[in-house]
Amino acid sequence: MKEDIVIRADRLGKRYRRLLRSGRRNSVRDAFAEGVGALFRRRESGRAVRDTFWALQDASFEIARCENIGIIGLNGAGKSTLLKILSRIVTPTVGYARVTGRVGALLEVGTGFHWELTGRENTFLYGAILGMSRREIARKYDAIVDFAEMPDFMELPVKRFSSGMYVRLAFAVAAHLDPDILLLDEVLAVGDLAFQRKCLDFARKLERKGSTILFVSHNMFSIRNLCPRVLYLKEGRIVFDGPSEDGLRLYETDARLATATWFTAPEDRLVVINDVELSDQHGERKTIFEFGERMRIRIRYHALQPVEDPNFFLWIQRSDNVYCCNFSSYDDKLDLPRISGDGVIELITPPLKLVSDRYTVQIAVREKVFKRLVAAQIGMSFHLRHEFFDPEEYGVFHEPGQWQQENATTADGEVTTHSAMPGKSANPA
Repeated sequence: MKEDIVIRADRLGKRYRRLLRSGRRNSVRDAFAEGVGALFRRRESGRAVRDTFWALQDASFEIARCENIGIIGLNGAGKSTLLKILSRIVTPTVGYARVTGRVGALLEVGTGFHWELTGRENTFLYGAILGMSRREIARKYDAIVDFAEMPDFMELPVKRFSSGMYVRLAFAVAAHLDPDILLLDEVLAVGDLAFQRKCLDFARKLERKGSTILFVSHNMFSIRNLCPRVLYLKEGRIVFDGPSEDGLRLYETDARLATATWFTAPEDRLVVINDVELSDQHGERKTIFEFGERMRIRIRYHALQPVEDPNFFLWIQRSDNVYCCNFSSYDDKLDLPRISGDGVIELITPPLKLVSDRYTVQIAVREKVFKRLVAAQIGMSFHLRHEFFDPEEYGVFHEPGQWQQENATTADGEVTTHSAMPGKSANPA
């Protein structure tokens, strides 16, 4: 088995330095509060103090050939730092990593690209950085352009490219390296849904050819589909290494707690959302739902003072920021004349007929039904699964309709009718 290990990391750690000023406030928020000029005045008055922090600490693991590994964690956990070390972009401060095989990496948008060069020139530049010869790049150039779906833009300088175009071209080049090991960062989220699926399909083809894939993502649906094993990083340390289901359960618990932060803070805030739980209609917590399944959304709140005639709004937003549906406690006839102190409010949705994608539950509370906004909260994310439904073909939701066809084809002019009812097979009528 030892000869099948293609990545071996032993006590990897990466430390960075930052410059602070002794006896002074250090946060950006405090600097702006005092005025930008205060930042420059401190150059003379403040004594420079070197401070360090560990982006990654004591990371040890082994990855075998043909394994697909998901790397998960909240923002700032050290995921991208780990991939940069494995791709040799940065060197570790302590420890070592041994990587065997040809590595293709798609990390930050634009990594390896030159701002002023054209798409064609950057294809050759980035390919050379990844270890391809000029002859190999020239041989694969047309296939790279076809995969990126950008034939009309290759002679433009990449400074004219959108972030999505960067990702398309960078992934196309990295993919055609035919890598033994492919490193994918969350940068794939920049691309549109169709291209994300194309990239994941390509990753599965590499898997079947025997490649090893390390995949950083906040999209738990993609992690579950692609990766049977995950490394869960927290504050720079690997706190879990094992089956995806167990690791994602830990991640989702931490993510649920981390989402309880305000994205708006009006001066007249009267209600604080303390927690949001998603479960099936029987109360079993989950974050992946099947098409047509009902969802139970349970909200714990604290009213700082009594709120008269509160109206709880919940709406579901798709990963591309499309608002798909909403619910209102007032419109749905909940008799709720007042709330005060701690409380729980719960919604059971109708059968969810949204297309397969990642969604987020958002919450707002208004006083006097539709008047003053007293709470606004980003809630939990979930995935809805249906193997056949594609957003590009089905839009926001899908509900089967009733079809009927009439054909006057018989010799005596008799009309033959065929009909199909939702949920039933089509039979001649």
